[in-house]
Amino acid sequence: MAILDLTIRGAGIFGLSIAWEATLRGAKVRVVDPAGVAAGASGGIVGALAPHTPERWNDKKAFQFESLIMAADFWAGVDAASGLPSGYGRTGRLQPIADEAALTLARERAEQAKTLWQGRASWNVIEAAGATMAPPSPTGLLIHDTLSARIHPRDACNSLAAAIRARGGQIVASDEGPENAPVIWATGHQGLSDLSRALDRPVGNGVKGQAALLAHDARDLPQVFAETLHFIPHGDGTLAIGSTTEREFDEGSATDARLDDLVERARAVLPAIAKARVIQRWAGLRPRAKSRAPMLGPWPDRPGHFIANGGFKIGFGMAPKIAAVMADLVLEGRGEIPADFRVEANL
Repeated sequence: MAILDLTIRGAGIFGLSIAWEATLRGAKVRVVDPAGVAAGASGGIVGALAPHTPERWNDKKAFQFESLIMAADFWAGVDAASGLPSGYGRTGRLQPIADEAALTLARERAEQAKTLWQGRASWNVIEAAGATMAPPSPTGLLIHDTLSARIHPRDACNSLAAAIRARGGQIVASDEGPENAPVIWATGHQGLSDLSRALDRPVGNGVKGQAALLAHDARDLPQVFAETLHFIPHGDGTLAIGSTTEREFDEGSATDARLDDLVERARAVLPAIAKARVIQRWAGLRPRAKSRAPMLGPWPDRPGHFIANGGFKIGFGMAPKIAAVMADLVLEGRGEIPADFRVEANL
């Protein structure tokens, strides 16, 4: 077996994105996951790449903004190398404005976006009457941001895996030979549980989410966020709705009556999908670090081992930037990881 520059444990969005970035820098990479590509939360169906609000700017919001801006080139490169579609598209997002207070806040954010988003995206107040598949809005107005994007999570991971293999990277189910390279642990909610045991303190956990995929073709339209629900039109002519956030759940990740309720709520919010057929149901445990931000950096007291975990609901949106900073850290010995993202922020 060839000598490796890097071993990555976990073939979800963080592990695969870092592996792709490492191959672009000439590293020999092996990704190890006994369950296979996108077997955990990264195999979902929603794929809302949505920004934080443009106000009260901090390192986390700046990091996410940079990642969302990087995403178009990142996914174009992946898809070109793999020959497979990731489902990425920067199609924007619509949100209803409930009342005068919300309208005032939306307009304030629109002004702040002009500076904070550097002219590379906008946050606008528009008339609901002019928007297709617009959610009902008490004020007749909507927020339209042009930074939000969509991706099909499972397709994106498959595209990444094929791109990594195309550049000579390995994706395997089990170890073969000695682990003689730096190791990045990107092992999702189970990895957070394992790390909590290893450090003898809680650093994160799995949070259940549920979602449904409908046969409704709105592929060229913006996503919608209304009544706490995400509506994501995918490029393949399906529409994802979800997902729930459940801290209490039965063992396993099967869908249940809460998803039925979610579907009914979604149909009430957007009458255009009232008769759309449910073609797929999904549930899974998403990794949430104690800090609620991604957890990145060296594994405490374990030289040569690193952690990239805790994507929770923003993992796909953060992935391009996380891939870059983890490659900087592990391959080049330099890192610009925000304080809230560091492993020690969870200890």
